Order: sequence, then structure tokens, then C-alpha cells
Amino acid sequence: MKETLAAIAAVLAIIGNVPYIVDIFKGRVQPHAYTWFVWTLVTGIVFFGQIAKGAGIGALPTAASGVFTLFIFFLSLKNGFKNITKIDTLFLVLALGGIIPWILTRDPTISVVIAVSIDLIAFVPTLRKTWLKPSTESPLLYGSNVLRHILALLSMQTYNIATTLHSIAMLITNTAMTIILITSKRDKEVKA
Repeated sequence: MKETLAAIAAVLAIIGNVPYIVDIFKGRVQPHAYTWFVWTLVTGIVFFGQIAKGAGIGALPTAASGVFTLFIFFLSLKNGFKNITKIDTLFLVLALGGIIPWILTRDPTISVVIAVSIDLIAFVPTLRKTWLKPSTESPLLYGSNVLRHILALLSMQTYNIATTLHSIAMLITNTAMTIILITSKRDKEVKA
């Protein structure tokens, strides 16, 4: 059963990310390069932390997501959001600075806690961008991420901070993004 849930969650990574990538090429969305760069690093840290702490097949959705995160980061360098602010740069520096304790501790649980904290900080530029310009994002990716993280949690072989914290945090942030995107699109439709 856990294998099936992990496989479905991995497929959701494809379902959510492929249309997002198509939208990048079509100019419909503009990913924030800082956020996607940090997400790429964090996804790798979380994946290896989950493996080390016994997630088993439950780490498959993280691996699938990591491949897409890296690809979207590279796309964001050319096709991403260009209005980078000083606060965005500050959040990038804070996020990258959080990697230092992980390097020093080499403890999978501490690494995941730090990585998730970094992930949350890295989300701020994208939340800010989306709040100001909701047309630069798509609710499909974030909505499918909500479902993917629910299934990822259910597919874990072992439950502990290292295996679950990332999905819990991503449930919260992706739900917030989905709500922002859906309500902002409704607001625009009501005003039109």
C-alpha cells in the first residue's frame, strides 16, 4: 500500500510540474530563480535525510520532485521573474546561511529541520511575487503539491521529524499559495 501511495505521489510531481514547465516556455508563469535554487538544494538535503532516517519508498516523491525542481531552477534563469528586490536577496542569503549548521552537524534530523527552515525562508520571495503578481504563477502546481505531500506522508516507512517535517511544512506553504492564486483569480473575475 505504501509503495502505491509513493508512486501516486511521484506521479503527482509529474502532473503538477510538466504543465508548469510548459507554462514557463509559453511565458504564462515566471518562477523566482532564488526560490527555485534554494528549493533544489533543500530537496536534495531532505531526500538524503529521509533516506538516512528510514523513509524508504516514502522518499520517492521527494526524489521525483527534486528532478523537476532542478530543471525549473535552470529554466528560471532565462524565463523567470526578473524584478529581484533587495529583500529577495536578503532571503536568499539567509537561506544559504542556514546550510552552514547542516554542514557542521551532519545529523540527518538537524539537517532536515534546518533545510525545512531554509525552505520556508526561500518561499518568501515567491509568496511576495505571487501576492503582487498572481498571474506569474499557476495554482495547478501548488494544488497538486498539497495532494502529493499528503500521499508522501502516508507512504513513509518510518515516521519521525526527518521523514515528515518537510511534507508538513510544504502542505502549509502550498496550501497558502493555492489559496492566494485561486482567490486572486476570482477577485480579478469579479472586478472584470
